[in-house]
Amino acid sequence: MTVILPEDPVRLRNATVPACLLGQSGDLVRGDIALADGHIAAATPGMAEVDLKGALVLPCLIDMHTHLDKGHIWGRSPNPDGTFPGALAAAGADRELHWSAADLRRRMEFGLRSAFAHGTRAIRTHLDSIGPQDEISWPIFSELRQEWAGRVDLQAASLAGCDLVLDPAFVSLADRVAAHRGILGLFTFPMPDMPTRLRRFFQLAGDRGLDTDFHADETMDPSVNTLAQIAQAALDTGFKGRIVAGHCCSLSTMPEAEALQTLDLCAKAGVGIVSLPMCNLYLQDRQAARTPRARGVTLVHEARALGIPVAFASDNTRDPFYAYGDLDMVEVLREATRIAHLDHSAEDWVQAVLGTPAALCGFAPPSLTPGAPADLMIFRARTWNELFARPQHDRILLRSGRAVDRNLPDYSELDDLMRTA
Repeated sequence: MTVILPEDPVRLRNATVPACLLGQSGDLVRGDIALADGHIAAATPGMAEVDLKGALVLPCLIDMHTHLDKGHIWGRSPNPDGTFPGALAAAGADRELHWSAADLRRRMEFGLRSAFAHGTRAIRTHLDSIGPQDEISWPIFSELRQEWAGRVDLQAASLAGCDLVLDPAFVSLADRVAAHRGILGLFTFPMPDMPTRLRRFFQLAGDRGLDTDFHADETMDPSVNTLAQIAQAALDTGFKGRIVAGHCCSLSTMPEAEALQTLDLCAKAGVGIVSLPMCNLYLQDRQAARTPRARGVTLVHEARALGIPVAFASDNTRDPFYAYGDLDMVEVLREATRIAHLDHSAEDWVQAVLGTPAALCGFAPPSLTPGAPADLMIFRARTWNELFARPQHDRILLRSGRAVDRNLPDYSELDDLMRTA
């Protein structure tokens, strides 16, 4: 796209923006956006002007479920068969062998540089937090959060299995998460005493004023429904913090009545849902020499109809859980639209990568109104159809009103880390 922006103040004429970002009903609307002193501003006489000719403009996006610590290990630890058990085994072995502070820092920075170049302004990452890895990963994360402040706002959630919740070590983990201003996270799977474990989990989070984030029911087994148990435990304990549940794949395979009853319980408990369509499409229903029948995507339309906040996010990138991806939220929105049939649906699904994850995580809300940071993307597209038809590799990225370099880091930068295999 050939758009030359002068130094601000400047008025971007004939921009196309989602009506929902202006507090209006409807789909896309045409208007002007003025920029001054790095912020969106009220237009004033004498401003330089650039005619965007209908180009779509969006605020920079939010990626609320990632795994920066696992990212870019495929070259040394690929998934042997593409399955979920294969991913668990490969990633676990890689962690044991290679996850030093230096290794983590370089791979996490690579991911952050990629996300920034694609136009992401805020990220929540899950951190594998089974000891002694938590003693390495959390300090590295805190350093990166400080170093990237002003470019990408960072949050971290702990990732440990529900089998550890009653272990004294989990109390220490909760303390570590609180010390690093994180989110208490949990990976759930069926256990006979799950209600007790979840009540204990919410107690630990509540006592420390922590929000929560779950990996729930990442399976196509219709008999698995820890999501309902999470919602019920939140209600039983009166938990007041934010609750997010990711994946929730088995909702798509269990009986309709049970799925809707579970979602109703989530609505009552204030559970938000984040769908990870690309990773779930990759892992779920994978069997050798058999075409997959199920997509693994949770019931986003049904959840939204019940008033449950629904977001989409990247999840893994170039690791055993997802062999591809680049922390590009435009790709996530495009693929979510195709996979989950967001088209021919509500007109404000773009909020699933903007306002909804901001609210679920506590990030600053996106805005196109005067006073908001001029952190914007300008696309060579005038409609949603044009946006989703192409990868938008030539998007223009503005941070604080200035166009920034969008060159992506080269994979060869990590070659020496891959040779440690």
